[in-house]
Amino acid sequence: MGGRPVSASRYAARPWLSQLTAAQRAPVHPPASVVHSFRAAARRAPDRTALAYFDGRLSYREADALSDSVAGRLAARGVARGDRVALMLQNTPHFVLALLGAWKAGATVVPLNPMYKSAEVTHALDDSGATVLICSDRAWETQLRGTAAATPVRFAVTACELDLQTRDDSRVLGFERLPPPGDTDDLVAVARAGYAAPEGRDPAAGDVALISYTSGTSGRPKGAMNLHGGITYNAERQRTGHPVPEGACYFALAPLFHITGLVCELAACAANAGTLALAYRFEAGVVLDAFLEHRPAYTVGPSTAFMALAAHPAAGPDHFASFAVVSSGGAPVPPALVERFRAEFGPYIRNGYGLTECTAPCASVPPGREAPVDPASGALSVGLPGADTVVRILDDQGREVPFGEHGEIAVRGPQVVPGYWRLPEATAAGFPDGELRTGDIGFMDPDGWLYVVDRKKDMINASGFKVWPREVEDVLHTHPAVREAAVVGVPHAYRGETVKAYVSLRPGTAVGPDELAGYCADRLAAYKYPRQVEILEELPKTTSGKILRRELRSRA
Repeated sequence: MGGRPVSASRYAARPWLSQLTAAQRAPVHPPASVVHSFRAAARRAPDRTALAYFDGRLSYREADALSDSVAGRLAARGVARGDRVALMLQNTPHFVLALLGAWKAGATVVPLNPMYKSAEVTHALDDSGATVLICSDRAWETQLRGTAAATPVRFAVTACELDLQTRDDSRVLGFERLPPPGDTDDLVAVARAGYAAPEGRDPAAGDVALISYTSGTSGRPKGAMNLHGGITYNAERQRTGHPVPEGACYFALAPLFHITGLVCELAACAANAGTLALAYRFEAGVVLDAFLEHRPAYTVGPSTAFMALAAHPAAGPDHFASFAVVSSGGAPVPPALVERFRAEFGPYIRNGYGLTECTAPCASVPPGREAPVDPASGALSVGLPGADTVVRILDDQGREVPFGEHGEIAVRGPQVVPGYWRLPEATAAGFPDGELRTGDIGFMDPDGWLYVVDRKKDMINASGFKVWPREVEDVLHTHPAVREAAVVGVPHAYRGETVKAYVSLRPGTAVGPDELAGYCADRLAAYKYPRQVEILEELPKTTSGKILRRELRSRA
C-alpha cells in the first residue's frame, strides 16, 4: 500500500465519527448469517407476516418451515456444503424461500439478474460451477433449459411466480400459468412437502454466502465473494442506525438479486423481524399502490426509481406518508431530485454509497442529518462512512491525497469481500492488503463527508480538459423539464472527445435539444457543456436502475 501506513493516515483518524450518533457509533454484534436472523425472528414473532406479496402473506413460522423443506430437498438431491446454487427470480416470496433454503443446505448462492441473456447466464454458471439452477418456469421453458444443458447444472427447480398470491396484477404479472415443465422440481411443491432441513449445515460468518457477478467494467463479469458475516454486519448497521421500529414493513424497491436489495431490504428486515413487501418488479403505479396498502417505514432504490415515482401522475404526499427512512443507492442522486422530491412528496431521500465488493453500503447519510452540497462542484455528498469503516482517497500511485482533493475511493472494513471467485490476480489488484480499490473517483471533506465524482472509465477528455459526466448531469437535472439525464463522451475530430447528453423529459413538458445545451452553457465552463443533446423517451437501464452509459456510448 502506497503512502503512509493506514494507522497513521488522516483518513484512519475517521473524522466522520463526530458526525454520528451514539447508536451509530456503538459496536454491533451481528449473528453469523441471515439464516440465524430469520430463525430468531421466527422464534420471537412466529405469527408476524414475514413476506407480503400482493394479497399473499407468509408468516415467519410458515416461511421458516417452507425454506427448511427446500433445504431438505436440495440436500436429498446431493447438494453439499459449499456447492453453488444459482438463483434467477424476481422480487417474490419464491426468491426468499429459495435463498434461505439454499443457505440452510450449506450452499453458496449465485444470484442472477432475470434480464440476463443466455451468454451472461452461461458465463455465471460455468464460472461459479453451479450445480443447481432455481428459476421461473417461463424462463426455463423459453431460455434456460437449453442454456443449462451445456453448463455444470445437474438439475433445476422452477417456480410459477403467480403462486403465493391471487391478485395477478396485469401490470407486472401479465403472463399465463404454464403446464409444469416435467423435468424440474416445483419450488412451491418442494417447500410444502415437509422435508427436514439437514443438520449441521448452518452457515458460519466466514462462509461464502453469495458469488455476486459484477457488471464488468472491463472484461467479463467477476464473482465477488460476499460472506455471511459481511451481509449480517451491514444489516445490523442498518437496523441499529435507522429509526425503524421492530416489526415494521420494508418495501423491496431494489431487486433482491442485487446486493443493495438483498442486504438493505431482505437482511435488514429479517434482523428487525419486519415484514418484507414484494411486488415482483418495479412498475411505478404498482409500487405506489403497494405503498398505500402496506404503509412501509423503509425502502431503498436507485435515483431512477424515485424519478419514475415522482413523474407518475397519481403520485402524491399520501403515498409516502408512512416512511421513516427513504434511501437511495446504486447510482448517484442529483441534488435537484432530492429537493424536488421533498417539496412535492415530503420525504428526504438519504443518499448512500456502496458496491457489490463492499456488500452494499460503506457510506450513507444518517437519519437526522442532511447531505451537504459541495459549493465548488454542486455535488451532493453520498454520506459518512460507518463507524468500523475506513474510506481513503488515493492518487494513481496509491498515496493519500489531502481532504478536498480528487482521487480513487478505497474502502477497508468488515463488509469488504475477501476477493473474486477463483481470480487471484484480480483479487490482488483490486484488494491490495485487503483494501478495496473501487475504481470510483471522489473526495472527502475535513468533516468526513464523502463525495463521488464519477467512475474512472467515464471521465471525458475534451481537448485535454477533464469532464466528469455527473457534474453535467446534475446541471441538467435542475431544468424543470428533465426527468433523467446521462452524459457520455463521443469521438470528435478536433477535441478528441466532446460531451453528449441524453435526456428523458417529465410528462407534460417540452423542450428542445438546443435549449438544453444553452441551459448548460450558461452554467458550465465552455469545455463542459454538451455540444450534442438527444431526447429519448426512456434511457437504457439495468434492472437495478443504473443508467447504462455504455449503451449510450455505443449508440453515439
